[in-house]
Amino acid sequence: MIAVSGAVIIFIVVIAFFAFLYYFPIGLWIRTIAAGVPLGIIALVRMRLIGIPPSVIVTNYVRARKAGLDLSVDQMQSHFLAGGNVENVTLAMIAAQRAQIPLEWQRAAAIDLAGRNVLEALQTSVTPRVIETPTFQGVAQNGIQLNVKARITVRSNLDRYVGGAGEPTIIARVGEGVVSAVGAAVDHKEVLEYPDRISKAVLAKGLDAGTAFEIVSIDIADVDVGKNIGAELQTSQAEADRRIAQAKAAERQYAAQAAEQEQKAETQAMRAKVVEAEATIPQAIAQAFRSGNLGVMDYYRLKNVQADTEMRSSIGASTEAATDAQQQPPPLTGPANK
Repeated sequence: MIAVSGAVIIFIVVIAFFAFLYYFPIGLWIRTIAAGVPLGIIALVRMRLIGIPPSVIVTNYVRARKAGLDLSVDQMQSHFLAGGNVENVTLAMIAAQRAQIPLEWQRAAAIDLAGRNVLEALQTSVTPRVIETPTFQGVAQNGIQLNVKARITVRSNLDRYVGGAGEPTIIARVGEGVVSAVGAAVDHKEVLEYPDRISKAVLAKGLDAGTAFEIVSIDIADVDVGKNIGAELQTSQAEADRRIAQAKAAERQYAAQAAEQEQKAETQAMRAKVVEAEATIPQAIAQAFRSGNLGVMDYYRLKNVQADTEMRSSIGASTEAATDAQQQPPPLTGPANK
């Protein structure tokens, strides 16, 4: 029992010792004293109690004070509790001081809490970054398509980095400006000869307004001649006109055919009536014979008149055919007709 009690006591002492070292970071306290920026042990214990790793605050506090920045522990603690990255903000402040760029802790912390990398933003502000654009397609006034690629050199604008538009907006605006500049050219050869006109026209529009960047320059990397859009449009229009004309001609043809069919139907109806009327003639003659109104000699005289009428009609048709044959022009007697 005595041995067990002694082991329990030793275990409790060890746990208490490590708990003391955890809540009283003696090593970090000595480090601050050695660095010349002493922090009270009570302040370190307070950090541990409110859930802030003292090592993060101490490391960045010593780093900032050695770099000559007048930052307080309370600022770092507040930023850590807000969910920010204390190390990135501290390094960005040191880099801004070295580059002589005015940057306050509140602005750097706001950029970090907005979800953007404040250190990267500062590096882009010091060293401008080049954005490669996709190929923009514009059409000059003579109908020739031009494929343009550009390089946009941008610098971070720290004053508008929070709430400002990003790279996609810059690329979209530059693309709009390039297409507009190409469309303003009367001839595509002007753009090929002076491509710097595009960059000058685009820069003059102030496309970086409301964005997180400042456009330093826009350089035209490549200009290629594409399709002849004007000729294709004219060809398409001509094809459309041809189809419309064909449709109208077909409509007129169908109308003429319908009228011809209607005329044929009327003619056939008239012929049917004539045939029906002719069919009643023998019945009328027979009735005349029975009633005594028509004699045999009268009947023969009627047949002679009909035969004479048919002969005269036949002679008249032959005469008209001969006249038409005489009025036709003589055939050609060239080598091909021999």
